[in-house]
Amino acid sequence: MLELIRAGGWLMWPIIACSIVALAIVFERSWSLRRRRIMPPQLVARICQLHQSNQLHDAEIAAIRDGSPLGRILAAALINRQHSPAVMKEAIGDTGRHVVAKLERFLNTLGTIAAITPLLGLLGTVFGMIDIFSVIQRAGNGNVGLLAGGISVALLTTAAGLCVAIPALMFHRYFDGRVEQFAIEMEAQALQLVEVIKGEREPEEEAI
Repeated sequence: MLELIRAGGWLMWPIIACSIVALAIVFERSWSLRRRRIMPPQLVARICQLHQSNQLHDAEIAAIRDGSPLGRILAAALINRQHSPAVMKEAIGDTGRHVVAKLERFLNTLGTIAAITPLLGLLGTVFGMIDIFSVIQRAGNGNVGLLAGGISVALLTTAAGLCVAIPALMFHRYFDGRVEQFAIEMEAQALQLVEVIKGEREPEEEAI
């Protein structure tokens, strides 16, 4: 493995660094974007029960806000529950944008890695080809074996770049879609809570 890295040239090291960063992001986002952590089950139902029993105090709202990303959005609505539904929904929208931005943390970096590693690999191949043709020009143009061997070595960086970029792109798309799905579901639950609190809808215990 070390021989392949050395053969690929100095651009193999940025590609390896990108692979390490991408792997760290994948593990971190896989842990952080767990459904139970983002959207604790039965949270809306529990809040509705507290509301109906007049136990929805500031301490409870603070605990809800600090408990999960969904709780932060719901707490924004609860803080404004004395106002109109429009004000509550506006608070949900404002807080929701901040929550989604935090859920998307590091995804831009992962997407950038997916975009630049093939380019780094291609750049390494171009440098390698330049070196090969320089050697052939000095040694003469009849050595086909030297040309074939040199090209295979030059292509190492392109292969390495693609090996990093393809999984990085797949995970970027996966996490991006997961965040989008969470955003839709959290907004739906928050709007449902507003309707329940304002008496426009009965709580649905099984559906929440």
